Amino acid sequence: MSDVLELDSVSVVRGKKTLLDKVDWQVNDGERWVILGPNGAGKTTLLQIAAARMHPSSGTAGILDEILGRVDVFELRPRIGLSSAALATQIPEHENVLNVVVTAAYGVTGRWREGYERDDERRAFRLLNDWGMGPLLNRTFATLSEGERKRVQIARALMTDPELLLLDEPAAGLDLGGREDLVSTLSVLATDETAPATVLVSHHVEEIPPGFTHAMLMRAGRVVAAGPLEQVLTEEVVSTTFGMPLQLLHEDGRWAARRRHRRAAH
Repeated sequence: MSDVLELDSVSVVRGKKTLLDKVDWQVNDGERWVILGPNGAGKTTLLQIAAARMHPSSGTAGILDEILGRVDVFELRPRIGLSSAALATQIPEHENVLNVVVTAAYGVTGRWREGYERDDERRAFRLLNDWGMGPLLNRTFATLSEGERKRVQIARALMTDPELLLLDEPAAGLDLGGREDLVSTLSVLATDETAPATVLVSHHVEEIPPGFTHAMLMRAGRVVAAGPLEQVLTEEVVSTTFGMPLQLLHEDGRWAARRRHRRAAH
C-alpha cells in the first residue's frame, strides 16, 4: 500500500493558540478513517491540511506523493474530494443540483462561462443517481433539505474521481432517519474496493459507518490514539478523548457511547 497522507510533526498555530500540536499521521490506499473528538480538538483544521487548503505552521504534510509548500495546490486539489460545511456556503443557492456537481470538474462552485464535456454531465448525473438525488437534478440547491444537500455535496466530492475523499461531519444537522440513511450509504461506499481512501470527521461514534477500518481520536489539538478501529476505539481512549467516563457499545458493526454513571453506595 502507498501513502495517501503522511503528516510528520504537523502543527498549526494562530496567534497564541495552537490548533494542532505535532500531529503524526499516515493514511494508506484502501483505508477508511474516522476522526473523532470534541469541539476544539483540531479535527477540521487537520482536514483542511489534508485538503491542501491550509499549510502547517511547522512540520511536513505529504499528500498524494506531494509536499505542501513545494506543489501548486491548484493542481493538487482536484485530486482530493472534499465535502464540508465551509465549502457548502460557497455554492450559489440559485445553482441547480446538476451544476453543483458538474462544476467540481473545474474546481469552482458556480457555473459561469466554462464549457463541460457531455461525459462530465453524464458522470455528474450518474453520481447523483448513486446518491439518490437523480430525480432532483434540476432543483436549486437552496430548495433542498439538509440531508439532500449533504448527498449532493458528497456526489460533488466524487466528481473528479479523487484519490482521497474527505468528509467533514457529513451527518451534522440531520435527523435520526437522515443520519441512518446516510451512514448506510457511506457504508456501501466504504466497502467498495474501487473507492478512494476516505477520511470522515465526526463528534459521534454512532456516525461511524460499517466498513471503516481506522480511527484517530483527538483532544486539544493532539492525537490521543490512532490505528485500526477496533484496537483504538476502547472505553479508556474514548473517555480520555471526551473528558468523561463513557461506556462503549459495539453491535452489528455499529458503535454507541453513553456516560457511565457510578452506582449509588448502599
